[in-house]
This record gives sequence, structure tokens and C-alpha cells, in this order.
Amino acid sequence: MTVNVLMPALSPTMEQGKLAKWLKNEGDKVKAGDVIAEIETDKATMEVEAVDEGVLARILVPGGAENVAVNTPIAVIAEEGEEVGPAEPAAPAKAPDVPASAPEPATAAATATLAPPPAPVASSPAIAAPEIPPDTVLIPMTMREALRDAMAEEMRRDPDVFVIGEEVAEYQGAYKVTQGLLQEFGARRVVDTPITEYGFAGLAVGAAFAGLKPICEFMTFNFAMQAIDHIVNSAAKTLYMSGGQVNCPIVFRGPNGAAARVGAQHSQDYSSWFSQVPGLKVVAPSNAADAKGLLKSAIRDPNPVVFLENEILYGKQWDTPMIEDFLIPIGKARVARAGTHVTLVSFSIGVIHALAAAEALANEGIEAEVIDLRTLRPMDVPAIVASVKKTGRCVAVEEGWPQCGVGAEIAARVQEEAFDYLDAPVLRVTGKDVPMPYAANLEKLALPSVAEVIAAAKAVLYR
Repeated sequence: MTVNVLMPALSPTMEQGKLAKWLKNEGDKVKAGDVIAEIETDKATMEVEAVDEGVLARILVPGGAENVAVNTPIAVIAEEGEEVGPAEPAAPAKAPDVPASAPEPATAAATATLAPPPAPVASSPAIAAPEIPPDTVLIPMTMREALRDAMAEEMRRDPDVFVIGEEVAEYQGAYKVTQGLLQEFGARRVVDTPITEYGFAGLAVGAAFAGLKPICEFMTFNFAMQAIDHIVNSAAKTLYMSGGQVNCPIVFRGPNGAAARVGAQHSQDYSSWFSQVPGLKVVAPSNAADAKGLLKSAIRDPNPVVFLENEILYGKQWDTPMIEDFLIPIGKARVARAGTHVTLVSFSIGVIHALAAAEALANEGIEAEVIDLRTLRPMDVPAIVASVKKTGRCVAVEEGWPQCGVGAEIAARVQEEAFDYLDAPVLRVTGKDVPMPYAANLEKLALPSVAEVIAAAKAVLYR
């Protein structure tokens, strides 16, 4: 009896993907567990495994095919010696009624590790940054590529820099951020670890105390909670407690905050948690150029740096400067868009929302100034205050929860240092005060939106 192998899905939101390559040929014998193909999606690289024994009788979709719809038959497995009719053109199958992340029904099972895809095309405007000279050559680069290049450049420059974490080596990173590093620098400097954040974070902190410069990757900062003692009690406090004798030059990096349909335990934004801790520096870039320049600075910093990336932004592309040894100083915000009527302050993916809102507001004659904080600790309060003194109004935008959030800190600082310049109370646009729902419609409602930023800007302008 023949069985169709279907294009699998990683998540309920996945509709199509690329069939990257076949690892078996027509006529090859397969057994349960054999990896027969690799596919790439908007979220991950996935391996397709055979779950039955037999012969790969037909390949219906060739390797390299793009935009293959989920549940499309991509191959046929038959029993050995069984006759199989001529191949028919592949057609998408009916969408399943169960979540696509459930086990595949027939022959193929997708073993998905959180890994990313080739660069989606998501054009964005050139980054306005004082660190980029006017005549600089810019090339399109994803945030993922920018982070990898930053690590590679620093590892070439300094033999004490190394990368440690789950799947950073052989698998090239759960999100392919460490792609190519193992091949260039070897297993002594690109270190795969068991699934134990408490263990490898402790090793990395110890290495930093001994004078090395580890880059400790968390598959997601949600898992960093397993290692919070090492981050807060060991890395952040030891310089102070040793009277300035023991530095901890380490970077903790990985995706932070919400992605899409990964539920409450994989969607939390820890920006305010870490930025509350003295002894840590906390960075949250919003684009590829900043990610590269800031990560290089973070690796060279003698203090522990928490580097908060955003999964949604990994595959986005920005024009990035071709500057040798491009560095962006930690602790300096940038004016992402100039304006005179209202100040929008944000960081990471919130800057994308703020810029989109500013664009829409401009169509109504409202010029919003967007401040990209880049660094949450130390926070560039003077940059915020300077903008508020110009506009008289301020809206803080973040994906985190409202209570004790970064927006609350911004509101307090503005009140302390620019109260006499305010023409309206500072407003916040935040994630809703609930654990992240799994249902797509509720998840959308739980996250801040461009419409909410626009409404808040109009509210402080009394429009």
C-alpha cells in the first residue's frame, strides 16, 4: 500500500514553505526515522522523516521548490516490490482540521527545531544613525546575518571570544544566527551544550570571571529563567561585591518577547526584568545595522550585557553599512524619525510599530518624532527629554506588560526632568496585562498595535 508524504507544517500559521532538498533518491529504501528531506519555512528549518519502512517510490516535488503549500503530497512511499503508477502533478491537499503542529498523520513527521529561514524580503528604509557617515556604502542584510557577522568579526579579532549554547554549532543555531561559525572557528570556540540553561550559563559566567569573553546564546530568553541566578547574582553583582577586582565580560543573547502562536511560556518580554538590575547592561536593537554595531560593542564591553533580540525581526532586511569595524556605543539612543508634534519612544520591534504610526500620522498633518532607545540600561534619558522639550508630548511603546514596564520608567523620567514642558500626560502603549494567549485572535489583541499608537498620539494631542 502506497502512502503519500505530505508537506508538513511547523505551526498553525504556516501556509507554505520551501522544499530545500531531498536527502534520499527515488528507489532508495527507507525506514522509520530516516530523514528524507529538508524544508525551510518562515520560522524554521525542518527535517522530514519517514515513519514507515519501504521504498521512496516517487518524488513529486523537486528539491529547491518554493512556496509549496502545506499538506501538498511531495513524495510517495511504497512497500518493496509494489507497483506504483506514474507520477501525477502535486496538488495541495485540504487543510487539516487539527492544529498543524500536531503529529503528521501519514508517513512524514516533521522534527522541527526552532530555526529560521532564508531571508524573507522585507524592505525597510535606510537607517538614520549618527554613526553612519553620509557616503557609506549600504548593503541589504537581515538581522540574523548582521548578528552572525558581528560575532564572526569579533571572534577573528579576539581569540578569547567564544560562543556557547544549545545547537549553536552543528545545527548552526536554533535560528541560524550562528551559521558558519563552527566551520570557521572550530568546536573549541563554538560549543554545543546539553539542554541545561543553568549549566551552560554557569560555565560561561565562570569563563568570563577567568578572563574569556563568552557569548552565551539562549534559544529564547524564556529559557534564561532557568539561569537567572547566574545572570543576576553572579554576572551582574560580582564586580561590585569584589570591590572592582573581578569583571564579567559576557554577552547573554537570544530572542526575547512574542513571536507568533507559541503561547504564554515562549512569548514573554523580559526587557523590564533585566533592565531593573544594576550591574547589567541591556540592549534591544530594532534593525540589522544597530544589531551589528551594538553586538560588537557588547562583546567588547567589560560588563555583562543582556542582548535582547526579536524573533520576528531575524528575517527582516535593512540597509546595513559596509564599514570596517562598525561600532555603535551602548547607551545612546537615536532619532529614527524627526518630528515636532509628539514624541514616540520605543525599542526593538516597538520601533517598527512607532515608525508605521508616524507614517500614518503624517498623512493627517501630525509629525511624530520617533526615538529608538537601542539600549534600555543605561537608558539615554537626555535624548528622550530633549525630544519632549521640543514636542511637549510623549507616548512610550513596548510589547511588555504595563506594570513596572519600560514605559513606566520613561513616564517617570519625563515627569522628573521635563514636567514643565509637558502639554499632556505621558501615555503608554503596552502588551495587555495577561499571559500571552495561544489563540491567534486573542494573541493579536494582547499585543500592541499601530492603531493603538496612533490613538495614543492623537490622545496626547487632544485630537
